[in-house]
Amino acid sequence: MELPRVAAARREAHLAAVAAADTLTPADRYQELFVAVQMERVFDDGKTFVDAVPRGRPLDILEQYRADVRREGFDLGAFVAKHFAPPAAASSEYIAAPGRSLAEHIDDLWPVLTREPTSHPPASSVLALPEPYVVPGGRFREIYYWDSYFTMLGLAESGRFDLVRSMVEDFAFLIDTYGHVPNGNRTYYLGRSQPPVFVLMVELLAEHGIGETAEFLPQLMLEHRWWTEGSDRLRPGEVRNHCVRLEDGSLLNRYWDRSDAPREEMYLADVLTAQGSRRPSHEVYRELRACAASGWDFSSRWCADPSDLSSIRTTKIVPVDLNGLLLQLEAVIARQSDAAGDHGTAQHYRTLAEHRRTAIDRWLWNDDAGAYLDFDWELAASREPLTTATVMPLFVGAASPMQADRVAVALRDRLLRPGGIGTSEHESGEQWDKPNGWAPLQWLAIAGLQRYGHTDFANEITERWLQTVGALYRRETKLVEKYTLVPDPDQTFGGGGGEYPLQDGFGWTNGVTRHLLRGRTVDG
Repeated sequence: MELPRVAAARREAHLAAVAAADTLTPADRYQELFVAVQMERVFDDGKTFVDAVPRGRPLDILEQYRADVRREGFDLGAFVAKHFAPPAAASSEYIAAPGRSLAEHIDDLWPVLTREPTSHPPASSVLALPEPYVVPGGRFREIYYWDSYFTMLGLAESGRFDLVRSMVEDFAFLIDTYGHVPNGNRTYYLGRSQPPVFVLMVELLAEHGIGETAEFLPQLMLEHRWWTEGSDRLRPGEVRNHCVRLEDGSLLNRYWDRSDAPREEMYLADVLTAQGSRRPSHEVYRELRACAASGWDFSSRWCADPSDLSSIRTTKIVPVDLNGLLLQLEAVIARQSDAAGDHGTAQHYRTLAEHRRTAIDRWLWNDDAGAYLDFDWELAASREPLTTATVMPLFVGAASPMQADRVAVALRDRLLRPGGIGTSEHESGEQWDKPNGWAPLQWLAIAGLQRYGHTDFANEITERWLQTVGALYRRETKLVEKYTLVPDPDQTFGGGGGEYPLQDGFGWTNGVTRHLLRGRTVDG
């Protein structure tokens, strides 16, 4: 077991060994060339160009473009093909060997989805990492923040503790280098993070005896500082960055992105969405980016009109799940500071956690619904309908027994589907809505219910989810990003909606499913 001092030395070596990143994004680097490629749809998927690798010096390519574009008959597609190497085709469409069980198939997939730190070409959008990591699969060629915790659950179940450890080291490196964990290790993701699950990752290390939470206390505190920056200057009713000071003085958090330009990886889609809104375009772009930070991109959860994405108002909403995770972060920092003998710091974070818990009860618990609901701070109203985010206070232990019992009833009555726990009650056509089911939400619900003694219900969700994943695996020999929850498991198919085709792979489905398969047999 590494002592914290040894771990710190290892991290310093990482910082010295990994070349400092050039954090220019593709939009910054290629300017009007970038806009032309995305707006003229040179590639079907906007993410393709931002992941491409230049074949020469970017400045030379931009200057050549400025010279060539004025010439008659200029072919933008041919220019891009000459000067850029597109990202490698996805290798996650792995075909299982005959007779492999679902668990064996997942174990076989880990090497397919593993990337080595040496595969970071210069002048690309990739942010270099010091250790191997697992990607989700398909078009997602980089490490993703909240995805990775759920992936790690399965890696641990498969005995791949080497990858669990190395991925935690990668996230610690990102925090040390950038002050936070970006959405993914790409320059165009640096303006936002995702649900802050680093604390869950380091606790997973400790649970399996492959690390100590204390090793990562500096990074936990750095991440907390990033999420709460500017909060000390807020008066009731004011907001800044990720922080919302409510009318009673309570501090809660929201999702936010520092940029108000279109997302580079979905540039054209964002421009078209903004054109459908009556608001200034930059406001819509900021809301779309903040939604991407939530991980729930996209969902009626964030929209004024559940059927109109252009009505999105993510930054006006205080989310249940984000604040539950930040409560967990504050509580763990307090405990670890106490253990280190730093009782003043421990008391500071303990007070923050107590205040946040009180605020969650005051603003996010809805007694009429018998559930935790997001809160629209601008309209001073709870957000209906119900979503699976309601389980986060159970997952982190912030609910009272009465609240947990009532959430269990609400889940069963309103979100339980034949194939698992649904995502929301509204069918909007967006991927984080009915009728889709997602692996991370299954795990949060299952673990939260188990924590409060609702074991039978948790087991029921587990069985329904495994039937869903198993049915598609038997028919198509693969796992996918999301599933449509249908009455007959044999009719299961991959979920729809969203901005891109259904992705095979798939990191967090593999992880949660592999973890839930413990002691169970699912035909493959």
